[in-house]
Amino acid sequence: MVRRTPGLGVLSDDATRLEVWGDPIAHSRSPQLHTAAYALLGLEWSYGRRRVDEQSFAGELAGLDACWRGLSLTMPLKGVAFAAAATHDRRAELTGAVNTLLIGPDGPRGFNTDVGGIVRALADDGVTAVPRARVVGAGATATSALVALGELGARDVEVVARRPEAVEPLRVLGRLLGIEVVAGGFEAAGFEDVPVTIATLPGDAPVTDAVADALARSGGLLLDVVYGHWPTALSAGWERTGGSARSGLGMLLHQALLQVRIFVHGDPATPLAGAAGLADEDALVDAMRRALEAPPES
Repeated sequence: MVRRTPGLGVLSDDATRLEVWGDPIAHSRSPQLHTAAYALLGLEWSYGRRRVDEQSFAGELAGLDACWRGLSLTMPLKGVAFAAAATHDRRAELTGAVNTLLIGPDGPRGFNTDVGGIVRALADDGVTAVPRARVVGAGATATSALVALGELGARDVEVVARRPEAVEPLRVLGRLLGIEVVAGGFEAAGFEDVPVTIATLPGDAPVTDAVADALARSGGLLLDVVYGHWPTALSAGWERTGGSARSGLGMLLHQALLQVRIFVHGDPATPLAGAAGLADEDALVDAMRRALEAPPES
């Protein structure tokens, strides 16, 4: 049996399965977030996790049947998910990364909700516009951070990286966004003051206390995308110098909310107000936030 849903085309009534894929994946808090959301929305959808690496991704995706509604993708799958998507939203196009696949009869539709997750997480701290900023790290997540900063009006962004050549793709993206991207190194001096720093390093990345403290003294509010290893070497610098640091849990929460919008409406920009009698999304966000406050699932 099938039905037509606005924005989704024809979906099976049985399309109720969702998962988060990645490698590693045991640490993921996404099942808690999504399960809380669908319970409040009155949707009997299941959301699990599966360990999938880049080599096995194509075969796993091809093996999904009509019961599947969508996938959340974490590292290292955002690039192969981009390649597998039949269409991409603008944020995915800009970053070359897909963390959400909406499965449909015309092929999976790819979205990047990390960008919106960063924007909304910064808004929780009252940051809705920023003229300049710093990004620490030049990996895949740094592209989402740069696009998010562009949406917040940044025109000057320093990218601190161990290898200056790793910053070049971000320079190219910056020119497209109207942002001047300059490369900085991991030296404990010479950092200019910025109101916001976004850290995109792995949680166990080594950073000396001297460098962390120097970045903290000049770095304004820190949004560290890590949430599994906390505190990080960088956030410890903010604590030592009296700065404000936020883990990646806020970003995780808000990017998951955008994923829920996609899985329900097919559009990350369409709020869930009115669904299951909700006057607005505040109750949904509160339920998802409470799920994050519970102990991680084993």
